[in-house]
Amino acid sequence: MDSIRPITAAELPALLELIRELARFERLEHEVEATVESLHDSIFGARPVAGALLAYSGDQLAGYALYFFTFSSFTGKPGIWLDDLYVRPAFRNQGCGRHFMEAVARIGVERDCRRFEWAALNWNSNALEFYRKLGARAMDDWVMLRLNSEALRGLAANQKQ
Repeated sequence: MDSIRPITAAELPALLELIRELARFERLEHEVEATVESLHDSIFGARPVAGALLAYSGDQLAGYALYFFTFSSFTGKPGIWLDDLYVRPAFRNQGCGRHFMEAVARIGVERDCRRFEWAALNWNSNALEFYRKLGARAMDDWVMLRLNSEALRGLAANQKQ
């Protein structure tokens, strides 16, 4: 891997391709709704809500990391959430994942974040072992919950009059 750097708007189609590759690997391709336009709005729009880094080996795209900022009432400070970390199979076990984690950690430190958090699929033993080696610990006492977009809209529409 030669470089990790912030994504440019021109690279958004390549990012979307990588997102689809990750979704196939995670057996979740049916859940991908992202488009180049939605990624542009989220990363480069008037109110950006996410950031992305790309890794290159020579001129070959090796992977990406996508992150956003959170807030903790307990620390009273922001946190950084790693939404995706994906390294293409041909570039794995060459330090790319660690370099991504270090790059996102640096962004978190620059923004005075007090937490660096992410989720991993419980069946992805390689990822879990990699994260443990970095010093991460599983938060076994917490359960991640989610409303999909349809459930979110439904909940929002159920207002008491």
